[in-house]
Amino acid sequence: MSEHTQDKYLQRGVSADKTDVHNAIRQLSKGLYTNTFCKIIENVWDKNSNTALILHADGAGTKSSLAYAYWKETGDRSVWKNIAQDAIVMNLDDILCCGYSNHFVLSSTIGRNKSLISGEVIADLIQGTAEFCNNMKNFGVEIEYAGGETADVGDLVRTIIVDSTMAVQIQKNNVIEIDIKEGDVIVGFASYGQTNYENEYNSGIGSNGLTMARHDLLNKEVAKKYPESYDTTLSETVSYTGKYGLTDKIEVSWMSPNSISKQEKVHIAKLVLSPTRTYAPLLIPTLQRYHSTIHGIIHCTGGGQTKVLHFLKKNLRIIKDNLFEVPPLFDLIYQQNKDNAKELYKVFNMGHRLEIYTNQDTAEALIEMAKKLNIEAKIIGRVEKHEKPEVVITSKYGTFHY
Repeated sequence: MSEHTQDKYLQRGVSADKTDVHNAIRQLSKGLYTNTFCKIIENVWDKNSNTALILHADGAGTKSSLAYAYWKETGDRSVWKNIAQDAIVMNLDDILCCGYSNHFVLSSTIGRNKSLISGEVIADLIQGTAEFCNNMKNFGVEIEYAGGETADVGDLVRTIIVDSTMAVQIQKNNVIEIDIKEGDVIVGFASYGQTNYENEYNSGIGSNGLTMARHDLLNKEVAKKYPESYDTTLSETVSYTGKYGLTDKIEVSWMSPNSISKQEKVHIAKLVLSPTRTYAPLLIPTLQRYHSTIHGIIHCTGGGQTKVLHFLKKNLRIIKDNLFEVPPLFDLIYQQNKDNAKELYKVFNMGHRLEIYTNQDTAEALIEMAKKLNIEAKIIGRVEKHEKPEVVITSKYGTFHY
């Protein structure tokens, strides 16, 4: 691997594992628990109760920049509703990794460059947020949309940034403190395909690694046509270095929720803009039924398949050697990064964005539950004792140690 290739993600101003952020918060209190997926604090309104609070903030990241370029190119406004979903799910699923709760309060924050982002886009984002919350109620997920803030900040924002904040009250006895054990099996849940609660094929991309995806796949014509979609101070060697246009197509195939095999050619940019899949309709009943036998739930977002290393407090080795087939979009990204495949598993989920550490019996039950929602699931690996914490990934691209 060349030094140039290895540092390309950093040259684009992005960190896959957020090293600076983790260093900055190292001295802060971890809250009530030392090893939960999100920080959990005391219920400040009733410190004597058996409840605690989670306040979580996240967003769609640079995905909104690609949504802007694709919207301008095609006039397709549906991508903005997807962006609204991205900002919600990055909070919702993180919180659910902490344990069972099912009354979420949501606030959205939008900062736009008014000269480029119309009022219609703002309406699409707000409507998309409301529609997602309403759809989730049909699948047993209760989200109360409390409004939010929209600001015109053209001096600060090139196009638009879409974030959300979510709050939840959780019973302390429902909290999952991550305690991965030797002998655990790892159940992976696919990030791609089409679930019962999705309207179309999902590429699995989520909201992580979008800076790499769009710059590695899309060509200089995108940069020329939409210079506001990226940091123009970046070197040409790392900005829009791919060979595809926004509306070039690739073929994808999948099994629909009614078990019909489907095949379609889809715009590459539209695949990269697939909304972040939520696993909430699966996680809520999972946590109700199997809380006591789950040793850890990992949402493979920042850090990708190495995310679990942040929560591995024992000398254990995580072996992932039965991964899902790499979805078409990720394989396309790999074609641009053949000498840097190891980094891809730190940047992207590469096919599954949720994993649960548990015993064999619970694993089999969870796989059956996922099947009913048309989520592909299987045991993707195991946990072994080791001299130090480590993740080992075996894929068609090679075996990688982290």
